[in-house]
Amino acid sequence: MRQGSGDAEAAGDAAGGGARRVVRALPVALIVLGFAFDLLTPPSYTGSPFFAAAPLIAAPLSSLRVTAFTGAMASLAVLLLYVHNGTTVESLIELVTVMTVSALALLTNRVVRRSGERLASARGIAEAAQRALLPTPSERIGGLHVSARYEAAQADAFIGGDLYAVQDTPYGVRLAVGDVRGKGLGAVEAVAVVLGAFREAAETEPTLEALAQRLERALAREAARRAGLDAVEGFTTCVLGEIPTGGSGVLRLLNRGHPEPLLLYADGGLAVLAPAEPALPLGLGELAGAPERAEEWPFPAGATLLLYTDGLSEARDASGEFYEPAVRLRGRVFPGPDALLGALSRDVRRHTGGGTTDDMALLAVCRPVQGQPEQRRTVPAVTP
Repeated sequence: MRQGSGDAEAAGDAAGGGARRVVRALPVALIVLGFAFDLLTPPSYTGSPFFAAAPLIAAPLSSLRVTAFTGAMASLAVLLLYVHNGTTVESLIELVTVMTVSALALLTNRVVRRSGERLASARGIAEAAQRALLPTPSERIGGLHVSARYEAAQADAFIGGDLYAVQDTPYGVRLAVGDVRGKGLGAVEAVAVVLGAFREAAETEPTLEALAQRLERALAREAARRAGLDAVEGFTTCVLGEIPTGGSGVLRLLNRGHPEPLLLYADGGLAVLAPAEPALPLGLGELAGAPERAEEWPFPAGATLLLYTDGLSEARDASGEFYEPAVRLRGRVFPGPDALLGALSRDVRRHTGGGTTDDMALLAVCRPVQGQPEQRRTVPAVTP
C-alpha cells in the first residue's frame, strides 16, 4: 500500500515534468506554426499572432537570454516572410508589432525574475525561522526513535501557530505539541514564547503540572504585553508528555484542551489517550475549578506515540467529512515513526484532495524493541 502511493507520487512528478517541457517548447512551436501558416494560406491571412505570442509565452517561463532569442527568431521569421511576400505596409506593421511585443516580453521577464528572487529570499528567511523555532529533532533521543514534521496549509508558508518540541531532561524525555490561537505574526510570537518557556522549564520543573504552570505564566506575561482582543482571548491548546528514563515502560500526559494523542501498538492495535477530565487550554488556567493532573499510560516496547494538531483531525474532504486518524491508522503497522508520519501525510492529502485549510504539526515517538535497528529518516519535514 505504501509502495503504491509512492509510485503514484513518482508518476505525478514525471507527468508534471513532461507538462513543463511541453510548455517551454511552445514558443518554438508557435514560430514554426506561424511561418507555415503564412506560407500555406492566401496573402490576406497572416501568422503574426503566432509570432507575437511566442516571446510573451517565453517571458515568464524562461531566462532573459531565451526570451531575447525567442523574440529575435520571431522577428526574423516575419522579416523572411517580408522578403518572400514582398514589401507591403501591412508586413511592415507586423514586423514592428512583433519587435515591440518582444521588447515588452523582455521587460516582463525582468519583472518576473526579480519577483522570483524576492520570493526566494522570503522563502529562505521563512525556512531559517522555521529551523530556529521548530528544528528537526534528532532521530534518537533518550533511547527513543523520534520523527516530527510541520506542514503549512498555505503554499510557501513555513511557520504558523502550531508547535512541537522534544527534549531529553533529567526527568526523562519530555515533549510538547500545541496549537496557538490565531494566525500571522502574533501566533508565531506566541509559539516562540511557549517553546522558549518549555525548553527552559523542562530541564528544571519536577512534574508536568509544574511545567504547565510555567507555560501559563509565560503566556500571561505575553498577554499583558499585548493590547486588544489577543490580550483577553489568547490561549494555546497543548499536550505535554514525559517518558521517564530507565525503561519503566510508562508514559505521562497532561492534556490542556488539545486533540487526544494516539498510541499505536506493534501488533496494529491502537488506543486513544483521552484524559479522564478535560482541562482548559494554556492561558485560561485561572478559569479552571481544580488543578489539573497528569495521567499515566503503559508505553510498551514497539509502541509509537502520535501527537498532532487539529490541522489533521479537522481536515475535510469534498463532502465535508472530517479526517479520523484513529480510524485510518487502526490495524496498520509501520517500520518506524518517520514511515508513520509519511504515510499519514500522504493519506490526509488524499482525503482532502491535495490541500488543507489549517497548518498541521505531527510528532511520533517510538519505544524500540530490544535489539531493534536504529531507524533512518528518509523523508524530511515538508510544506505542500
